[in-house]
Amino acid sequence: MGSGNEMQISEFLLLGFTEVPEVQPLLFGFFLSMYLVNIFGKLLIILAIIIDCHLHTPMYFFFSILSLCDIGLSSTTVPKMLVNIQAQSRVITYAGCLTQMYFFLLFGGLDDCLLAVMAYDRFVAICHPLHYTVSMKPQICVLMALGSWSVSVMESCLQSLLVSQLSFCSSVEIPNFFCELRQMVQLACSDTFLNYLVMYLIAGVLAGGPLPGILFSYYKIVSSVFAILSAQGKYKAFSTCASHLSVVSLFYFTTIGVYLSPAASHNTHSGSPAAVMYTMVTPMLNPFIYSLRNKDIKKALKKCFGRKDCKVSFVLQQLKGQF
Repeated sequence: MGSGNEMQISEFLLLGFTEVPEVQPLLFGFFLSMYLVNIFGKLLIILAIIIDCHLHTPMYFFFSILSLCDIGLSSTTVPKMLVNIQAQSRVITYAGCLTQMYFFLLFGGLDDCLLAVMAYDRFVAICHPLHYTVSMKPQICVLMALGSWSVSVMESCLQSLLVSQLSFCSSVEIPNFFCELRQMVQLACSDTFLNYLVMYLIAGVLAGGPLPGILFSYYKIVSSVFAILSAQGKYKAFSTCASHLSVVSLFYFTTIGVYLSPAASHNTHSGSPAAVMYTMVTPMLNPFIYSLRNKDIKKALKKCFGRKDCKVSFVLQQLKGQF
């Protein structure tokens, strides 16, 4: 730590939701149920993708990574919240808070990048189908995944490093159930100009890069679909990207709604219920969206426990002869 951290505190208090003891068991059961549905739903879909050879395609390769990312995002915040509710404690150590913030930023940024990559995959598949096997060959898919991971790691490392240089003198109460970046910066008693500058620059890059790319991809997709003459062809083209578009809309609407709401700029408990939307509700709904609106996933889930496993997954199978 730098000199500004010579009086650094050793722990924070996560205010969470309510202090009423009678409500705590209800909150524990409610959030535990949501968390388990999220984890088991994602693991079931990942298992179906691994087992069903027909799903060893770039689209489902990226979706399996997105599912793991959502599991990581929820697991970063929810278990600690459940432990605190059960133990009737609000304490989180300074190191634990920085670690939680780091992984939350990591998985959140990775989620953002993967949604853009998946939109590009659908754009190539629908708008340039003849070039799809070349544009989305296994090596490129792996590089896209690694690139998304690298961007997220660098962003979370930079943000966490800057926060670690801040001093927290007196107010150590975080008005949320996890260590959220902006709320931690607001609690600092040292100069936070660089933190806010980097925060807004990174937010501009992550929002100004993937989101316009997603919007452009779907603009081209819709234009191409309307050019298809047959109604059956239009339905087939739309059905291949409807699930992803639903997930994209849910992710960005909840995130933008939370951070642009009036409560987002104040240290109040009202931020906690809003944070539940993008940390628990959105990841929990994603597997249902892909299962209910995707025939391939539904077929794979039905056959998941009734057929022999394929020998290798998409990536390993394709990369075997390449590397």
